[in-house]
Formats: sequence, C-alpha cells, structure tokens
Amino acid sequence: MALALSLGRRGQGNCWPNPAVGCVLVRDGRIVGRGWTQPGGRPHAEVVALAQAGDQARGATAYVTLEPCSHHGKTPPCSQALIDAGIARMVAAVGDSDPRVSGQGFEMLRQAGIEVQVGVLAEEAARDHAGFFYKTEQGRPLVTLKMASSFDGRIATGTGQSKWITGPEARRAVHAMRARHDAVMVGAGTARADDPSLTVRDLGVAHQPVRVVISRHLDLPLISQLATSAAEIPLWLCHGQGADIERKQAWEGLGARLLPCASRGVQLDPHDILQQLGAAGLTRVFCEGGSALAASLLAFDLVDELIGFTAGLGIGAEGLPSIGALGLHSLEAANRFELIETNSVGGDVMHRWRRAG
Repeated sequence: MALALSLGRRGQGNCWPNPAVGCVLVRDGRIVGRGWTQPGGRPHAEVVALAQAGDQARGATAYVTLEPCSHHGKTPPCSQALIDAGIARMVAAVGDSDPRVSGQGFEMLRQAGIEVQVGVLAEEAARDHAGFFYKTEQGRPLVTLKMASSFDGRIATGTGQSKWITGPEARRAVHAMRARHDAVMVGAGTARADDPSLTVRDLGVAHQPVRVVISRHLDLPLISQLATSAAEIPLWLCHGQGADIERKQAWEGLGARLLPCASRGVQLDPHDILQQLGAAGLTRVFCEGGSALAASLLAFDLVDELIGFTAGLGIGAEGLPSIGALGLHSLEAANRFELIETNSVGGDVMHRWRRAG
C-alpha cells in the first residue's frame, strides 16, 4: 500500500477533477502491475495496472489507495474492470466519499466473490486524497498557503522590493510544490507588484498548473507575463459582479477564463471563490499570497496547510507583513496549526503546518 500511495502522488496536480489514485497488483508475492491516475484524470490507476499485468491479474491482490469507482462516467467502472480481470482480493486504503461511489465499489467486488479489506494506511491516504474529499463533501478544493518571508515576517521592504528574500534552493522547492497542485493562486496586489508568471520552471515539467488571480475589479495590467501567456497556460480570473465590461472583454480576448464571484463587504467572498474553483474541478490550490489574500483565507478558516520559508534577515516594521490585518482581539480567536515538518532548504528554513484536528 505504501508503494501504491507513492505512485498515486505522481498524479497530484495533473489529474483533476479526478483523485490521484495509486494501484499495485501482487500475485504470488510478486508485483505484476502498477499504475496511477493519468494526466487529465484517465485512464484510472486500476486500468493502467491491469493493462500492465495482463493475464497475471487473475488471482492477484489489488492494493488501491481509494475505493474503485462503480459508476459509468466517461469510462467504465474500475470495479467491473477488476472483476473482469479476475482478481481474488482487494485491499483499499479508504472509501470514496463521492455519493456516486461511496461503498458501492466495494459492494460490487464483494458480490462478485472478491475478498475486500479496507483501512490499510487509511490516515496517510486520507491526507493524500484530502483535496478530492473537500471537493466532493464541501464543494471546495484543499488550500495550501505558502509564504516566503524574512525572520520578522515581512514579504517585501517598505519600498516594495521582494526579489529575493529567500534563496534559490527555496524557490526551487516552491516550484516542485506548485507542480503537485492543480492551481497556483495569488491576489491582485501580488500580480501587479511582482508581475509573476506563476509557472513551474527548471524541473522538466511539461504540465503547468492553472494560474488563478483574485481581482475584484480586474484592474490588472494587460502588459504582463500573465497576459502574454494566457493563451498558452490556463489563467483564471476571479472577479466581482461589477467588474468593467471592457476589462472583461480584454482578458477574455487574451484567453483568460473569467469566474464571477460574490462580494463580502469591500472584497470578494473567499468562500464563494473556493466554491467557484471547486465547481470548475480544482481539488488542490497553492496560494502564494499576498498579505491581504492570506489574511482573508485565514480569517474565514479556509487554509488547510501552511508552508513557510523563513530567511535569515530582518526587514523591519516598515516592511510589508506576510499576513494582513485579521482584527483579532485575543489569542484564543486565532486558528492554530499543527507543526508536521521542519527542514533547512539552502540558507532558509522551511516549516510546514497542518490544520489541527
């Protein structure tokens, strides 16, 4: 199962809206097939592994990280494919919360006389599939908030200079993290100040995540890296209902996809933003700030994982804080996260935190 989980992670970031599943087929103590969900979400992991195993799948044990699908979608159900291949036993990590599947995939296998065991490495699998579960159960993707800051929590100087606070090793690590998410998201202020491309570079990765920019008024520069690449690399713009029509037409003309979102006071409603992204199929979103967007997501308890890269320099109080105003009046009101990893990355420190509980 550990191997199946590691295989499944290969699909993270490029198989949405489907889950990144891994599958290993074992017969007589020997691996005869392995697979993971392919780009675009199909073929599914089980189908890939069965094709590799061929006739050797008969009598084998299938180790799968998620309950096999039981419904007819764009492809036939994987449960039926496993039955037709003649597997003798199914070991699954977790069930599927999608109501089209939940429990039915296992039941199909049992009705066909196949032994089914569920719960092996379930906690690890639940973390791997968290984005898919969030989408099916809450309608929104998993959100990872990444901040690269100085020792005193600043992401830019008082004059706006931010390149580069952290070193090249940290930036390379961030590119690898981008590649494992469906989308990279920033606020309009970051898009205007940094003119980012928000792509994965220098890792030999052909597939690019969707770039998402949150801009209530669509007041983004039309001469920018995002604009010039919108026709080649997906760019989604979340905007308010009252955004200027000419700006909308301009961005659509460049190839961007526009997602109108509800407003909450003077900003876009973060709940509705994530609902829109979930409805569009995203399961894992990597948010890189800026401070206002980070504060908005934290204030509404929409951050599932925090990743910080801290550099060994101080910028001072006049610098731009990594997280904007939250309006907290007590420590009890702040959401606490559980520390799960700390590492040195070049000359910086990477620390990763997960939603407590």
